[in-house]
Amino acid sequence: MKEYKIYWIKEEFAKHYYYKSDILYRFLREFHNKQYRVDLVSQFNFITESFPKDLLMFQLLRQPKNKLQSDHTFDKIELENKHSFISLHIEEKQIKFRCETLQDAETLLFPALRRFHPYLFIIDDYYENYGWISPVRTSVGYNNEQVLYS
Repeated sequence: MKEYKIYWIKEEFAKHYYYKSDILYRFLREFHNKQYRVDLVSQFNFITESFPKDLLMFQLLRQPKNKLQSDHTFDKIELENKHSFISLHIEEKQIKFRCETLQDAETLLFPALRRFHPYLFIIDDYYENYGWISPVRTSVGYNNEQVLYS
């Protein structure tokens, strides 16, 4: 099974680094390799959000075809359906999960996570794969002072 990590990146940093995901990946990898460095820990805590387990569990339970098992603290969760299986470990600032293929995660986990929050960054350190779980959302803002003529 392959292991992945998911981080909830604060919106202002996600928007700034959405197309610079290699920089974000290198930072997260360095943070994990050098957690003794106070500056990296401080930066990591500044750009990431904590995962609210109850809200996340609610989203996972909304998946209609999945079976869900967890311990009483919701730290360890198993999701499965007829064809796929994922084990999750929810920590304060990251979610670790294991699955055979990312297609299993796309079926069982990612739809719930996309409803949960759009700025989730996923990493596979073993193969140096990384990216955003959702495409960037763009909204068009209109300036009330502008007048358009036809």
